[in-house]
Amino acid sequence: MIVKKEDIIKLPGLVDVHVHLREPGATYKEDFESGTRAAVAGGYTQILDMPNNVNPTTTPARLQEKIRVSKGKIWCDLGFNFGATVDSTRYFPKVYKKTFGLKIYMSQTTGPLLVNKLQEQDLIFKSWLSNLPTMVHAEDELVEVAIRLAKKYKRKIHICHMTANQLKAIKKARKEGLKITCEVCPHHLFLNRSDLKRLGPLGMMKPPLLSKSDQQKLWMNLSEIDMISTDHAPHTLEEKYDQSSPKFGVPGLETTLPLMLEAVARGKISIGRLVEMTSTNPRKIFHLPAQPNTFMTVNLEERYKISKKGLFTKCGWTPFVGLEGRGEIKKVVLRGQIIFENGRFSGKPQGKVIYPD
Repeated sequence: MIVKKEDIIKLPGLVDVHVHLREPGATYKEDFESGTRAAVAGGYTQILDMPNNVNPTTTPARLQEKIRVSKGKIWCDLGFNFGATVDSTRYFPKVYKKTFGLKIYMSQTTGPLLVNKLQEQDLIFKSWLSNLPTMVHAEDELVEVAIRLAKKYKRKIHICHMTANQLKAIKKARKEGLKITCEVCPHHLFLNRSDLKRLGPLGMMKPPLLSKSDQQKLWMNLSEIDMISTDHAPHTLEEKYDQSSPKFGVPGLETTLPLMLEAVARGKISIGRLVEMTSTNPRKIFHLPAQPNTFMTVNLEERYKISKKGLFTKCGWTPFVGLEGRGEIKKVVLRGQIIFENGRFSGKPQGKVIYPD
C-alpha cells in the first residue's frame, strides 16, 4: 500500500520485531507507554518486545506480568519474545503460542541472558516448539554455530542485527535450504567506526559499529536482507557515560523512517523495497496479525537535521544527531482511528497485546 498525492505519501504502519521497552525493571529509561509513543511517532504500529529485562522473560509468570502491565497504556500493538536459557526450556510448551520468537543470546549483550556453552545452545534449539523463528544474537563467526544447530533440528532462524561478515554464511545456508532470515539495524547502515570519536559511549552497541567498507557492503546487499529492525535499546545518558558498567544499545524507533526516506531520495533504496523491509516481510515472517485500516501519511518534502528535540523516548537522546532526515509524519491511523497527528497524540491508547496468527 503506497499512495502518493502531491508530496504526501500514504504508507502502511511499520513493524519492528526487535525492541527493548525495559518494563518491568528499568522503567526510568523506558516503559510500555513511552516506548510505544516513540514507536507511533516513528510510524510503527506493531512492535515486538525483547526478553532481556533485569528479571528476564524466561518464565510464564514473567511473560504474563508483561502482558498484564502493558494493557491499557500501549499506543501501538505489542507482542513479546521469550528468553532462551537451559532452565526456560521446560516452559517452552506453555509459552510458544503466546510469543512470536525465542531469543537466544549467544554473544555478549546488556542483561543476564548470555548462553555461550554449546551443549546448552544445542538443548535450546532442540527444545523450541514453535514454527516461528528462533531469534539469534550471534556475532561474527558464531552465526555459523547457530546455522549448524538450526540445520540439525530443522528450525527456522532469524539473525538479529546482522553484520557484513555474516552475509556469506547466510547466503550459503539459504542455498542449502535452511529457512533463515535476517535483519539489519539503522545504526549499522548510517553510522560506522569513524563516528566513534564523535559519539564516544553513545556509539556503543552490540554488535559494534562496522568499518566504512562493511557499512557499504550492507547497502550493496540489501536485496539479501529481509528486514530493518531498530534494536531500540534506550539507556540514560548517565548509564552510557558510566565507564565502570558499560551499557550497550541506542534508541532508534523515532529516527529510522526519516533516515530511510532520505536514503530513498538519494536512490539507495526504492520506496517499494523500504515497505517490504519495514512492514511486509516482518509481518509475514513472524506471523503478525493483520491491522485493517492502519496506515500513516508522510510529507516527503520536509527535510531536516535529526536532533534530540521532541523525542518521545524516555532516554531523550539519539546517536543520529546531525544526520539528514526526510519526511514529516502527518498522521498515524490505527484500525481507523487517528492516534497521532501533527506531532501530538489523540484520544486514549488503542494498542493491543497481540499473539501469533
